[in-house]
Amino acid sequence: MQLSAEVIKGNYDMLVRGIDKYVQGERKQQFIDFYNKFDERIALLPASHKTAYHNCFPGGYADHVLRVIKAAFKVHKVWVEMGMVETYTVEELFVAALNHDLGKIGSAEETSVFPSTDEWRKKNLGEMYTFNTSIGYMTVPDRSLFLLQEAGIQLSTNEWIAIKTHDGLYDKANEAYLKGFMNETKPRTSLPFVLHQADLMAARVEWERDWLHTFGKKEEKQKTTKQDRINTNLGKAGANNAGLMDLVKGL
Repeated sequence: MQLSAEVIKGNYDMLVRGIDKYVQGERKQQFIDFYNKFDERIALLPASHKTAYHNCFPGGYADHVLRVIKAAFKVHKVWVEMGMVETYTVEELFVAALNHDLGKIGSAEETSVFPSTDEWRKKNLGEMYTFNTSIGYMTVPDRSLFLLQEAGIQLSTNEWIAIKTHDGLYDKANEAYLKGFMNETKPRTSLPFVLHQADLMAARVEWERDWLHTFGKKEEKQKTTKQDRINTNLGKAGANNAGLMDLVKGL
């Protein structure tokens, strides 16, 4: 998928407008300043480095974040309709969704990925970007939290836990937060579950949009190739056994 320059800029602008709409108090300007500081990275980065994953194209990160925000509000509504006790605010929902993957932008000094120059890896592995190995390793959620802490932006407990655990139980480290077997150890808010479901939904939709339709084409091509081989072989045998040709065609 390829986004136009206008769409890429428009997506970034929507993120900043969302901050202005949903974030209150001193944090509003802090977030706006942070996003303006890293505007180019936030606007242009992909959501992943490999085409087999989601939104691996320039502008894919912001496109994904916007979809997660939209999904989070919809998932929140479903949870409320199902009887959820509202233990978090709309601002916390927005802040968690906005920054859940912030760690993908890299460190304060350096970007996380560069466009790949390895044609073999691009063609055979779909690796369109290469990781910046000069940056010390952190998980995406941990780097997200670190970047905000480094910028002096304070998070609520609900926001911190939601960002930390947004990958759900796909990340074994989240079991301590999400897999409590006693009432005292269960999360005191549903925000982590709402955010995880929104992120899962967005990533799946993005993958389906770019890849699901290709499988039907591959299967059809495989069927056509197989039928061509059958027809070729039957054509050779047809002169000697017309009955066999009719039999196979009837299968």
